Amino acid sequence: MDMPEPQYKRVLLKVSGEALAGDASRGLDFDVIGEVCDVIRKCSRAGVQIGIVVGGGNFWRGLKDGGDRMERTRADHMGMLATAINALALADVLEQKGVDVRVQTAIEMRAVAEPYIRSRAIRHMEKGRVVIFGCGTGNPFFSTDTAAVLRAAEIDADAILLAKNIDGVYSADPRKDPTAVKYDSISYDDVLAQHLEVMDSTATSLSMDNKIPVILFALKDPENIYRVVMGEKIGTIVKEEK
Repeated sequence: MDMPEPQYKRVLLKVSGEALAGDASRGLDFDVIGEVCDVIRKCSRAGVQIGIVVGGGNFWRGLKDGGDRMERTRADHMGMLATAINALALADVLEQKGVDVRVQTAIEMRAVAEPYIRSRAIRHMEKGRVVIFGCGTGNPFFSTDTAAVLRAAEIDADAILLAKNIDGVYSADPRKDPTAVKYDSISYDDVLAQHLEVMDSTATSLSMDNKIPVILFALKDPENIYRVVMGEKIGTIVKEEK
């Protein structure tokens, strides 16, 4: 029996730190991480090249946790270290499941990971390895969503997969407004004009400038990652207006 062909050959998967914490919202839930890694393995074996950017909110969010009590740059650097912890945890679980994986960090920490080098990351993916990008962009004042779009542009990804704790883009916050409507598809311009919470405006502008479609879906069912790469209509796709 022939395997179905993936719609996207190379993807950048963004996984929030909170998603890795499961219901606890802090720390690491290895049951949840295991389920996510099972699906990543399934996508990899279907021939999809995968880069992953992880957030760090399950340990530390620079702006939120540092607030006005810390210098912003230092608070953001702490957030970058939090993403490195998540990247190593994800790598370990993937390796336990037989997936070849490399961690690259935007801030050098050679004892635990490779420094981020674009050509090397692409080479790893062409060899079937999953590459996890830690430490965001390596710069303060930029979110890990922006890092996801930046890495997606650099590795020439076909799509950015935003695995979040909400199942799509809505006209308003569905938790507060019962009349909120879910979009199947929406343009970057509309996301920016309506101030919709897909990604922050820097990340949205960057994906618009580089014409990379963004698919936002719920990670609650990790199988959604596989469904998306195979072309199923899950969540919301943010793309150029036709």
